[in-house]
Amino acid sequence: MAFSADSIMTEMKAGKFSPLYFLQGDEPFFIDQITAYIEKNALTDAEKSFNQTVLYGKDTTLTQVLESARRFPMMAMRQVIIVKEGQDLPDLARKASLEILNKYAENPVPSTVLVIALKNKKLDGRTPVKKTIEKNAVFLDAKKMYDNKVPSWVKQYCRSEGYKIKDRAVNLITEYIGNDLVRITNELEKLMLNYNKEATEITEALIAKHIGISREYNVFELQNALGTKDILKANRIVMYFNDNPKSNPFVVVVGTLYAYFSKLLMLHENFSKGDQELAKILSVNPYFIKDYRLAVSNFSYNKVLQIIEHLQEADLKAKGIRASLSDDENLKELVFKILH
Repeated sequence: MAFSADSIMTEMKAGKFSPLYFLQGDEPFFIDQITAYIEKNALTDAEKSFNQTVLYGKDTTLTQVLESARRFPMMAMRQVIIVKEGQDLPDLARKASLEILNKYAENPVPSTVLVIALKNKKLDGRTPVKKTIEKNAVFLDAKKMYDNKVPSWVKQYCRSEGYKIKDRAVNLITEYIGNDLVRITNELEKLMLNYNKEATEITEALIAKHIGISREYNVFELQNALGTKDILKANRIVMYFNDNPKSNPFVVVVGTLYAYFSKLLMLHENFSKGDQELAKILSVNPYFIKDYRLAVSNFSYNKVLQIIEHLQEADLKAKGIRASLSDDENLKELVFKILH
């Protein structure tokens, strides 16, 4: 049976460590989180020197790892063996090695905590070893988080670290970074080092200051300026973008605006639904539904369709497929067409 990262962490924080952990999938954050906790907490500092081994897949083999796992600990209740970057194990796909792993997984050594962590790679689900591991080990298949789940996860993460965070700050960091949980947590950790958790609520201003997002001049502020038809602000942001093209690449701006106006199109088609249902349909935080409703009141259904055509045309121009324009001229023309 596959476990969730949260359930694994809960068990370990209660002092319960299992003989075999097999971690795989395309979300490295949860794999690293579990691995790091075991590395730090499964043994005392005094026990680690003789009983903790950290290996990397490219430097060992699965057969060697399993031989080590069968040894007994020295002057401790358990030994810990952690294999990081397990996807690089040279014999991971070999039938003979998988048979040895299958045999070990059928009866893991209880005095060993063996962690095998694979990133962006998975065991073949049709093999006997996969079924054995699911049955007898703590098995994690870490999947990328859907974009609409990330904001609530960020709030929970901040809460677990003792910090409060405003909804608009959550929106800014998730819209800017996306669903890259490793990068999100790295950026938040750097911010948290500078502020006392009891006295600090994370705001847009703090996110902008520490993560390098201009609070006033970023693609999400352009999106909001367009949604409210604030022509003066939208043009100020365009001028800033054209003066700072490396920090605001045209392709990123067009992609973000395309996603935004696609949501407005969906909102037109589902306008009568409640805010919670709309939030699920649009994959946004319910807090921002009122902003989307305001934008819909400023752009008719036909106008939104027209804007999406303008965005597609601007993208083709940027790629030189149609009459080529420089990025700054292309952006000026695009924003003018959206607003007029």
